[in-house]
Amino acid sequence: MAKRVYQVWKGSNYFFIGGRLIFGPDAKSLLISLLLIIVPVTVFCVFVARHLRHEFSSYNAGYAILAVAIIFTIHVLVLLLLTSARDPGIVPRNSHPPEEEFRHDFSTSVEGGRQTPSLQLPRTKEVIVNGMPVRVKYCDTCMLYRPPRCSHCSICNNCVERFDHHCPWVGQCIGLRNYRFFFCFVSSAMLLCIYVFAICALYIKVLMNDNQGTVWKAMKESPASVILMAYCFISLWFVGGLTGFHLYLISTNQTTYENFRYKSENRINVYDLGCVNNFMEVFCTQVKPSRNNFRAFVQEEEPRPPLRTTREAEVEMGEDQRVKVEDDLDFGGDLLKISQRHNIEDIEADIRSRGSDVHHHNSSAADSVLGSDRRAPNVQADIRNSSWGRRSGSWEIASEVVGMKSNVTESRSHVVPKDPYQ
Repeated sequence: MAKRVYQVWKGSNYFFIGGRLIFGPDAKSLLISLLLIIVPVTVFCVFVARHLRHEFSSYNAGYAILAVAIIFTIHVLVLLLLTSARDPGIVPRNSHPPEEEFRHDFSTSVEGGRQTPSLQLPRTKEVIVNGMPVRVKYCDTCMLYRPPRCSHCSICNNCVERFDHHCPWVGQCIGLRNYRFFFCFVSSAMLLCIYVFAICALYIKVLMNDNQGTVWKAMKESPASVILMAYCFISLWFVGGLTGFHLYLISTNQTTYENFRYKSENRINVYDLGCVNNFMEVFCTQVKPSRNNFRAFVQEEEPRPPLRTTREAEVEMGEDQRVKVEDDLDFGGDLLKISQRHNIEDIEADIRSRGSDVHHHNSSAADSVLGSDRRAPNVQADIRNSSWGRRSGSWEIASEVVGMKSNVTESRSHVVPKDPYQ
């Protein structure tokens, strides 16, 4: 039976409802975030908002306090779910490196100074963004060149477009497709904290007016209000500070990753379109559809011929060099034989021209020929050694072969017959 994409997914994500919901590997931390929202709101509705139902008699306005708290909490939870349970902008990984980007590189080997070809993939390449060159990197895990502003999340093990950061509180990466919902979640949580804090303070004020007491007596009468105010005050520092920081990032069209990594480099921000346009880009543009269809069936790819590795290229080139060297040795040996034959013929002709001293000349010529035969292996061995250093296809005769004729000629010059008239 064919499997679906989410069943063979290579990332570290968790899928639910047949691949319809996707979470990060730390999705369990999402339960903590849910408790941190639901529990305080429940306490607020039971111990604070419920007592304020009849405090505002006109049109039963006290019920509105309870209704707003419940509706606003549901709004925050929906934004949390939209942030953590959707594809943040994952770039589908390739099953093989992009072959069109391969280039042949001849790198010099340490052993023998040989040059061996190897296939190398450029680690970076430049693309044009808003008229400015931007360098993008190659991802070895996903086997692709990351789009601009894309980064590989080591926790989710995915390349995410417009990667902002990995948030453990929502258990998901924050990227192109869920950044808007993340900011709305954080800012709504901040407003919820302000709302709960303000209503708790209002309830203490109502208790003070009803009992004609002090603040301390009112706080003792409603300890839940005090606890909620302290909790909201502490939480407001986190979600409020986070909201302010992301307002700055949106106004300058930066991501958290870019701000922390390139802050000290004083780079020109090629993505900055102006404050208004930056906000329009985040909140008023359509969310791009996911590049992944997690419920689709996996299609089997046809087997591809394996790429030639560096080792195979070295072996192939080594064989070519070995054949070339053998050809050089054969050619050198032929030249040696031709040189020896011509020298021997000259010696025999000289011997025949001197009939009066045949025996003496034959013994001298034989010694000369034997001496040439003894030296021939050494010369040939020298030729064999010298041919290893030749890299080109030149047929240049080694200096040892050229010098051999002069040695044989010198040997012949020593075979000078005695003058019969002396």
